Amino acid sequence: MARFEQFTVDIIYGRRQGWRESLWGGVLATLSVVFGWIVRSRYFLYRHRILRDQPLGCLVVVVGNLTVGGTGKTPVVEKFARSLQERGRKVAILSRGYGSKPEPRYKKFWRWLTHREPPPPKVVSDGKQVLLDSASAGDEPYMLACNLPGVVVLVDKNRVKAGEYAIKQFQCDTLLLDDGFQYLPLRGQLNLLMVDKSNPFGNGAMLPRGILREPIRNLQRASYVFLTKSDGKPDAELEGLIQRHKPGTELIECTHQPQYLQEVFGQERMPLNSLAGKRVAVFSGIAVPESFEDFVSGLGANIIFKQRFLDHHRFSEGEIEHFFHQAAAREAELILTTEKDAVRLKPEWIPDETRLFFLRLEVKIISGVKDFDEAVSRICFPKTEMRATRAPFLSR
Repeated sequence: MARFEQFTVDIIYGRRQGWRESLWGGVLATLSVVFGWIVRSRYFLYRHRILRDQPLGCLVVVVGNLTVGGTGKTPVVEKFARSLQERGRKVAILSRGYGSKPEPRYKKFWRWLTHREPPPPKVVSDGKQVLLDSASAGDEPYMLACNLPGVVVLVDKNRVKAGEYAIKQFQCDTLLLDDGFQYLPLRGQLNLLMVDKSNPFGNGAMLPRGILREPIRNLQRASYVFLTKSDGKPDAELEGLIQRHKPGTELIECTHQPQYLQEVFGQERMPLNSLAGKRVAVFSGIAVPESFEDFVSGLGANIIFKQRFLDHHRFSEGEIEHFFHQAAAREAELILTTEKDAVRLKPEWIPDETRLFFLRLEVKIISGVKDFDEAVSRICFPKTEMRATRAPFLSR
């Protein structure tokens, strides 16, 4: 099953060509038509107030994207949360917790049968300590909780319920809705849309043939557009496309900049120049592994072995053992993974004397404003009082 999923992902991202790929691609394209119809119908219901969104009476900042995976959204959420916290805000991050351990079906059935209230949101961090592991919380929420002391992190598919819980139980006055551009029940005052400049909209097709969750024209719901993974070079075609759908929108370009190498399950931290000339083995389970591998190669490392898993893949001990065996056979001097993948590992899986590090990335603004603090001030603390109006929906 995993091989079939990887086969499908490779077709979506254009990594494989052939008659089998073309045949399966045609099936996916048919399914995309159905998916597109469902998406448009859902927006129609919210636009005409047949289904209603809900305000929560505090600042709600939505951070999301039009595509699945790979836009570098989590570091932006982290940076925003930290900046808001430094300005005196009581911040809570609300996440769906994709890939987290779900509630057992028998418990759901018993609750439905007995008419009991649903359980409260999972508290990944209460702002004082991290209370759940990555399996229970999901990769991104757990990583955010570890990197953001003082910030509340909650996981629940019902983000309205999670927001109410954050306000009532933790007195939060600012909610960051992680990966929430498609979550319409909760009304956000600000919609921050992430667009991967290196691969903005894939092949332009909707899921499952492409990577779009909704049509490109829906970017007009965005308050601000962040062009992530930018190389700093102008892209008139992309900027023109965005301006055509959202005239006058402000574009903020940012790049994900490597900072250092951090030992997994250890305290050692190495500078980036330590990679120069090193024989390195890498593994990752992210949407766009090429971006991680390009970072490593760009820092002067010689990648002698690499292994890619599906996004959010929950590693097994056998898989990690096999990878380390292959890396040792090729005489790798260092093993690297991503920060998001590191949280899914267990200490007992790592062989003695093995040097395992993750590459720490942080967001840097390179165009649109001088720095990230200015972006936060402009977006969340305008000179005139921000009106809590509902984000406009699209016309057909």
